[in-house]
Formats: sequence, C-alpha cells, structure tokens
Amino acid sequence: MSSDGVFVGGASEQGSEEEEIEGAGSVLRDAAAFRKPVAGREIPITLPKEPEVVLYRSTFNSGNKSCASWRVSLAQRRHLAQRRLKAGMRPDTMLTGWFGMQQFPRRTLLKVAGAAPLLSAANGSAEGNDQTPVRGENATAPNMLGAYGSWAAESMQDPARLSFRQPMFTDAGAWRPLARSQFRERLMQPGGASTPVAAVLRQLEFDGLWIEHLQWQLPFGPPTEALLLKPAGSKGKLPGIVGLHDHGGQKYFGMRKITRTSNDQHPVMQRHQEQYYGGAAWANEMARRGYAVLVHDTFTFGSRRMRLADLPANIRDNLVELNPDSEEEIQRYNQFAANHEHLIAKSLFCAGLTWPGVFVFDDQRALDYLASRPDVDATRIGCAGLSGGGLRTVMLTGADERIRCSCCVGMMTTWRDYLLNKCYTHTWMVYVPGLPRDLDYPEVLGINAPSPALVLNNRQDSLFTMPEMQRADGILTEVYKKAGAPERYRASFYDGPHKFDREMQKEAFAWFDRWLKS
Repeated sequence: MSSDGVFVGGASEQGSEEEEIEGAGSVLRDAAAFRKPVAGREIPITLPKEPEVVLYRSTFNSGNKSCASWRVSLAQRRHLAQRRLKAGMRPDTMLTGWFGMQQFPRRTLLKVAGAAPLLSAANGSAEGNDQTPVRGENATAPNMLGAYGSWAAESMQDPARLSFRQPMFTDAGAWRPLARSQFRERLMQPGGASTPVAAVLRQLEFDGLWIEHLQWQLPFGPPTEALLLKPAGSKGKLPGIVGLHDHGGQKYFGMRKITRTSNDQHPVMQRHQEQYYGGAAWANEMARRGYAVLVHDTFTFGSRRMRLADLPANIRDNLVELNPDSEEEIQRYNQFAANHEHLIAKSLFCAGLTWPGVFVFDDQRALDYLASRPDVDATRIGCAGLSGGGLRTVMLTGADERIRCSCCVGMMTTWRDYLLNKCYTHTWMVYVPGLPRDLDYPEVLGINAPSPALVLNNRQDSLFTMPEMQRADGILTEVYKKAGAPERYRASFYDGPHKFDREMQKEAFAWFDRWLKS
C-alpha cells in the first residue's frame, strides 16, 4: 500500500464513520491501510512515493488495498452524492478525474493541472470536473444509432477530459506527454519495436529520382516492402517525409498507390492516381523537391496484405490466388478484403490489440528506418497522406514526437461525425476503444502542437459532413492558439469530392518547404 496517496470516495451506504480518517480532504502522508473493505464503489487516486499519480474516472470497490490517504468521511460522501444527483450526475460516478486509469509522474501532473483541482475534488467540489455533454441537432435527426443516437452523443464530453482545451491545462509542453502517453496506451500496440534492418532488393534511376526498393521483416506477418525516393545525385542530409498511402478499397496495393517507378504502370494504379491524385504520383513529386521520401506497405496492404492461402476456406469463400496481378483477381481480392475487415478488428480486440495500434506500429518502424539513414536529417521529418493515409498521419503524429510537420488530407472530422453520421463510410481502421473519452479525433493531431500541421479538406467529400469538418477546424484552431502557435496550423477547403489533386499537393509541398527547409 502506498503511504503517500489520494483517495476520493463515492457514495457508500455501509461502513462506519469510525473507520474514516478524520480531516477529509486533507493530505494524510502516513495514512493507515483500510481495516476492511467498504461496501459500494470508490474512485482512487494513488500517489506512490516517487512519484506516480493515478486518477480513475470509473469507480471500483474501496477494498483495494493499494488505496490510501485522502479520504472523504461517510457523511460528506452522502452529502456529495445528494448534490451530484440533484445536479443530474449519474449515481455511479460521484467524482471524476481526467486521466482514466493511467499513471503519470506526480510532479508533471501538478505542474500541468496545479494542486487546486485535486484539492477541490477532495473537498467535494464539482467545479472543474463537470464537463459539458456534446449536443446538437444531429443527435435527434436520423443517425447511425436511431433512437439511441441522442443518448450516445450526450455521453460524449466536450471538451474531452484530456483535451488541451480544458481550462486546467495551460502549458502545451507539460500537457503533451500526458496526452501522448494516454493515446499510446489506448492504441494497445504490439511489442517488439526496433529499427528494421532493410535489404535492398533493387536500385534504379527514374524520372530524375534515385529509387531504392527495400524490404524488412517485422516481428509479425509477411515482410514489408518499401520505396525510398530522393533526387538523383543529391548529397548531404535531406529532410525526410514518411509518405502514407491511402486505403481506397484497394488492399491489394499499398506503396504503389502514391509512387511510380516506371512508365509501365499497372492499369489499376494508373486509374487510382487519376481519380484521387490528379494523375500524379505525389511521393515522386515530393522527392523531386529535395526530400527523401519513404513509402511503405502498412498492415493489411500490398506486401503486408493477408494471403488467401493462410485463411480458412469458408472465410475466403474458397477464393484462391492463381493470377494475382490480373485485374479480375485484384477486384475479387479487394472485395473479399473489404468484407474481412470486421473479422480482423474483432480478432485484434481478442488479442488485446487495436487495428490503429498495429498500423501505427508499422508506420513507426518505417519512421525508425528513415531516421536512421545517413542521408536523412532526423530532426526534419514530416508525414502526409490522403484518406486512410490522412488517418495514419493523424495517428502517427499523435503517437510519435519525431514528426515535426504534418499534412492530413481528406480525413478530418470529429468523433461525433463518425458516431451519428458517417461510420458506415469508413474502414474499421479508424476506431480506438475509449479514445473519445480522452481526446476528440482532431485533438490526436493536436497532440503535436506547436509542431506545424496542415489539414486539407474537400467541401463535397461524401465521407464527412461539412459542419463537423468545420468544427474539427475550430478545435485545432483553438488548440494551436492556446499553445501560442496559431500560425503553425492551417486548414483549407477545396471544391470537389474526396481527393488530393495537384492544386492541393501544391499547398502541401509549400507547407513542408516552409517548415522543414527553413
């Protein structure tokens, strides 16, 4: 049991006041252990010696022997419960914290939040703990949950409990490690992280670029293939870009969606680039401007895709790969892969993993490799991508402080938009259980503030609603302004459907030039 802790109790109807430590709300450095469990459920905040603090939003039984110190008397707990119930709070959450079952250094917490919120909570004050539910017209309109939509939307707090928009957070530098730590925990990533050892499969010059076709083995799954592109004849260290390919309903392909290594391009990829990228291989265009651009296949795409032969026949509808590069077979594979997504997500949940956690793991290993190259300046690395690549940009930027500049294209909205309006248009790759309680979706990108972030949207993008794209822009504007760097965030809205065309690419390239070349 910790001898230096905080304990804030919920409402209990059993247990004697004689068992309560007098001076509720005071810091009791040498509090004794509980002599017996108290019926009911409690909210512990544990401050071990050196020095951790754990705040729990959810409640559990006070018989947990690790809990000690700040205790609220039974009479005060009853009084507090009555106050909270009158205020409309649920009876099972009498007090709330912001960090949800995570451990943080005590000094860091106090630096970020100050002692006052904790002391006021221990004294039964609801100030600073109550948060505004998300409400809006969409909650009562037809939505993905029907009659349950309003209830689900109102369960979301705005701002979320770890949002930098919370009044308790004032220092972005102190807030960032807390938010990033919690985000990483929510991702539930696999272990075994290390810098990949890349084998060079081939080297070539094409259209003014030096290109290396690479391969490395991660701790799980088939080998990863990647392309490194940079200007031919370049010398010295270049700024680096992790180019993140899209989803696009094309699991058979990965890195080839945004690159080109010859004039003999696969017709499926030629059409893909024409539809989404204005006919350009944007990674090539970026490299031509003086960058080392690394594009890799991520989990379930291209070289990392699931092979039909490794799956039960009934799951793959008895499909077999006979001529994998034929357009007909590619179409069949992509249709199968779309229908297989829910099984992947469910299976990963059963392993204690999440899909975003796995693809962020893949993307971080690519970042490891890029940063390790002698021809790359590891202090000037950015990332960018459209759609699924935009999702990966948000997640990688939130997870890894080495990303110094980001550009998310065609993948910015709010959790409320996914909840009520648009989850049916999106892949299972998006969802991280519990994360909306901590951060709204745009705030994951905002974890890296004040590092520069550009968001490019399309007004007629059917994957999102315009009001929620605008609300996401407002959230990030507020985050960057509060972080003291409003000029380091920008959002632009273009006419047209879901895309990253040449006009948008021009803005993105100029953004990276401004922040990674200066």
